[in-house]
Amino acid sequence: MTTTKSARELAETYFTAWGAGDFDTMRGLLAEDVDFVGALGTAQGTDEALAGLKGLGQVLERIDVKVRVAEGDEVITWFDLCTTIAPPAPTANWMHVADGKITRIRVTFDPRGLLAGFAERQG
Repeated sequence: MTTTKSARELAETYFTAWGAGDFDTMRGLLAEDVDFVGALGTAQGTDEALAGLKGLGQVLERIDVKVRVAEGDEVITWFDLCTTIAPPAPTANWMHVADGKITRIRVTFDPRGLLAGFAERQG
């Protein structure tokens, strides 16, 4: 018997895997045509989405989840995005799940601290 994880369980696994740098696990959570839109860019498909997450993962210190709210196939996670290059960024992440996979992700936060941190690293 096959069981499908709930949207909430998928979100929990996604954030745990991202925090651990476990991109193989993350790949298994995302639909092939996942659609990502965030404050630092957009991505279409699993490969592009993972590339963006890996890029941010290079400076990721931790993800400090404050609250997660799930209703049906929708999940919103409110967390502090803690990096090595900027102060913690309060962040909202909305995910839509269909057929046991994450199909849409929308992320919003004030990117100014991260952008300044990235610029400082390159300069």
